[in-house]
Amino acid sequence: MKKVIIIGSGFGGLSITSRLRSKGFDVTLIEKHGDLGGRARTFLHNDYKYDAGPTVITAPYLIDELFSIHSEKLSDYVNLLPVKPWYRFLFENGEYLDYGDKLSTTVREIKSKYSYKDARSYIKLLKHSKRIFNKAFLELSDEPFESLGSMVKHLPELIRIRFDRSVYQAVEKHMGNKNLNQALSMHPLLVGGNPYSTTSIYLLIQYLEWKWGVFYAEGGTGKIVDALEKLLLKKGVEIKKNTEAHKIIVSKNKVIGVETNKGLIDCDAVVCNSDPTYTYKNLLGYKPNKISNNFNLKHSMSLFVLYFSTKKIYKDVKHHTIIFSKRHYELLNDIFNKKIFVNDPSLYLHRPGATDPSMIQNNNDTFYVLAPVPNNLSNINWDDRGDELSSIIIDTLQEKIMPELSQNIVDSFYITPDYFENELNTYAGSGFGIQPIFTQSAYFRYGNKAKETKGLYFVGASTHPGAGVPGVLSTSKVTEKLILRDYGDNK
Repeated sequence: MKKVIIIGSGFGGLSITSRLRSKGFDVTLIEKHGDLGGRARTFLHNDYKYDAGPTVITAPYLIDELFSIHSEKLSDYVNLLPVKPWYRFLFENGEYLDYGDKLSTTVREIKSKYSYKDARSYIKLLKHSKRIFNKAFLELSDEPFESLGSMVKHLPELIRIRFDRSVYQAVEKHMGNKNLNQALSMHPLLVGGNPYSTTSIYLLIQYLEWKWGVFYAEGGTGKIVDALEKLLLKKGVEIKKNTEAHKIIVSKNKVIGVETNKGLIDCDAVVCNSDPTYTYKNLLGYKPNKISNNFNLKHSMSLFVLYFSTKKIYKDVKHHTIIFSKRHYELLNDIFNKKIFVNDPSLYLHRPGATDPSMIQNNNDTFYVLAPVPNNLSNINWDDRGDELSSIIIDTLQEKIMPELSQNIVDSFYITPDYFENELNTYAGSGFGIQPIFTQSAYFRYGNKAKETKGLYFVGASTHPGAGVPGVLSTSKVTEKLILRDYGDNK
């Protein structure tokens, strides 16, 4: 039986662990922290629990598969609740749009708030998204891309769906309203991309949401992590917490073990859910032998996230509210390209109590609010600027959507790009690994299988097909195929 070590317990690490264990591999999962989940872990603060990261659950069948391959049911472990509406978009001029749950309702909403023409244009945009989805997600999301040739054969269809356009350009081509353009091109920000530079392939997220819906895990996203931990332990996986990988040991061009803070663990193969840029630099000590990685990779923006609870129940606030700044292109340019501190951020507000009453904790409402910010290549000193941005965010929420917020907060704390860099070991504190631009897609992303060393594999946001919960879960399907090809089924 081949022994595999998984480094990191984000959704990528948890999913590849489940998949390999179902195929008979002897799997050990190691995690730096005392809890599992990576970006999806749960924070406990003054008797409140907060989702640390992803709260938009789409394509839930990908999670269900991790249980069904062991003849188990996800529903026996955790309950997924439908979110209604998916998002409320709040624009700078005070207008808002409730989006998602029922297509007919959303189309009527666009028609009533804007025009009949805009509603028809949205249907056309969604049809275009479906075409991209059919190609890029259904056909290619779990296909290994190990050579340029593996991409070239798909170029004719990629050209037809205009992969060369950005997501914003693709939306603008269909829609004529500024507010709708901003709202309907926001999805790249959920996977670390700038709508003005992310390839329009990522427009597939539009249709993906309609295909399977948007859900929230009852009790918090951490309940999915807890469910997977219970499953893996039940199936005989060894889980080592508070165990940080310091070096991947290679002998005769083959992985033979991992040196950790608790000693050496021998193995036949390693799968890294750790950030690839960090891994090559700090755990391997060499650069990846791949043409695309000889260029200067562009890493995603980072995140400033304020977690707070209020004694007032803001019952009119939806589960997911996206508040757009007055600036759009200029703001994103400041974040992604200029990498400067912004004092007028766009915001994503998460209020789980809107869907899950159990998240009204201690009779108080719980939230997090996320602001995209530059990664740490900006050299912003967050020890100096963190309180400043926190105050800006509270003032914005108070003005736009949550009256008397400042006097109702009973608990709060925040994380900055320093958390992503120092706690999650991501390069420059990037929130989502490398950006989802075309020249960093498919073969041009980090390889799911390393070319330099036998027995070394990757899953997670920087590998194919990319970030976001469906993307990261799909990376494990790609990597599983490669490992089974190399080692066979161990059953």
